[in-house]
Amino acid sequence: MKRVVTIIGSGMMGSALAFPAAENGHEVRLVGSPLDRDIIDCCVKSNRHPKFDRDFPSGVKFYQIDDYKRAVEGADFVIGGVSSFGVDWFLDEILTNLDPQLPVLSVTKGLINLDDGTLISYPDYWQRQLAKRGIVREVCAIGGPCTSYELVFHDQTEVAFCGKNAEVLRLMRDTLRTSYYHISLTHDVIGLESAVALKNAYALGVALTIGLVNRNLGADAGLHYNSQAGSFYQAVKEMRRLLAIQGAEFDCENIGIGDLYVTVYGGRTRKIGILLGEGKSYDEAMQMLSGVTLESLVVARRVAKAIYRKAELGEVDLRDFPMLVHVENILEHGADAEHPWEAYTFENLG
Repeated sequence: MKRVVTIIGSGMMGSALAFPAAENGHEVRLVGSPLDRDIIDCCVKSNRHPKFDRDFPSGVKFYQIDDYKRAVEGADFVIGGVSSFGVDWFLDEILTNLDPQLPVLSVTKGLINLDDGTLISYPDYWQRQLAKRGIVREVCAIGGPCTSYELVFHDQTEVAFCGKNAEVLRLMRDTLRTSYYHISLTHDVIGLESAVALKNAYALGVALTIGLVNRNLGADAGLHYNSQAGSFYQAVKEMRRLLAIQGAEFDCENIGIGDLYVTVYGGRTRKIGILLGEGKSYDEAMQMLSGVTLESLVVARRVAKAIYRKAELGEVDLRDFPMLVHVENILEHGADAEHPWEAYTFENLG
């Protein structure tokens, strides 16, 4: 059955999902946000996203944000393709005005910290805010180890969709899964959303080691894996502790580890981590990466703030999260990037 999928937000991940949907024979309507006008103009002119090296498949139509209402007419579901910096815009301008019965699938990764240190997912945040406006709707979400350009390249990709309505999740899966895009389903929204958000903060910590090798041994020293593996191991330990606090299920924990791997070795977070590890100040690194969206920094700060708050309330021990504390000290206080390696060791002698 041919379906209509409207993607709102023509960033890299939202745009990448046009490929499996259109290649499955569905009509795809790609809508740019107010910040995406040049992207949509480029797509109209060349049938190619400016960040991708492949043309869109047939069946993809392009719309500026002014025409989004026309783009959602007759759609089977909407994909929210905004970054974490567009969360409130998507709430106010899109979710508030969409038919509450129209299913929504979000690619946006991140968490929001409440005053008591609780971390909630973006779907939860949107649903709470919509409820205040008298609107009841569910927002589903995507999580898992997937970079947009690899999806466009058709590299084998494993992700999960989360939500409460099994029928809606199966509709979305049936529309998007292909021979290269494999989709698991789960009701564990907070688990999946926490797993794929937390990995951003920890991927930054692991990527520091690459820059530290460059700083200490020279840029021609090549890759050295002991430090990467040691920091990766610590990142996994801390992520598991945080996911336990979040009440995540086991499978989502594993998805988060996979997402951590791909973000360290193929994501934008790797770039900022290397620069900080090399000794660049935060301001210098951000200037060098001008124009690059770095959601990992938002997540790192929010998670650290939440854990510090829980520590104040006596609910956690900061000594269980030395890498998170280290990353926060780098971002907020200009601390040196060298890891506190001894804080990562343990003694289990019975």
